[in-house]
Amino acid sequence: MSEDAQLIANHRVHVVPVVLALANPPWQRDVWLDPSAFENLGHVFHTLFDDFCDADEPERYLGVSLRTEEEVVLMRELGVALNNAAAEAPNDTDAEYLQAAGWPEVVAIAGRLAQVMVGNDLGELAALHDSESRASAVNSWSE
Repeated sequence: MSEDAQLIANHRVHVVPVVLALANPPWQRDVWLDPSAFENLGHVFHTLFDDFCDADEPERYLGVSLRTEEEVVLMRELGVALNNAAAEAPNDTDAEYLQAAGWPEVVAIAGRLAQVMVGNDLGELAALHDSESRASAVNSWSE
């Protein structure tokens, strides 16, 4: 695996699960509203805005944690929707976010982004598998 591919994989292993979580309201209620659970919305915000992406300006993460322009556009939309929901959560609690009028938009955008990201990752995995299969076949022919 190339250094660039390793970098993007190291970032996406954090970003993709967070986007999937944002697209799953039953999971959000079960995990984020459980005070004993490790993950909460604070983790989501740190992952998407600070640690592995910048949902406010995702363009600079193209090739780092985002694979395509479509992912960049959807991540920006998700950032706007999350910021709008934050404006409706004056005490910054997970319960307030989940009850915000704008939360269904967060879920919808996250669902679209999750579908695109997972599809792109599966395409990348298939291409990697194909290239390794071809390399293996060439090596076996040359022996």
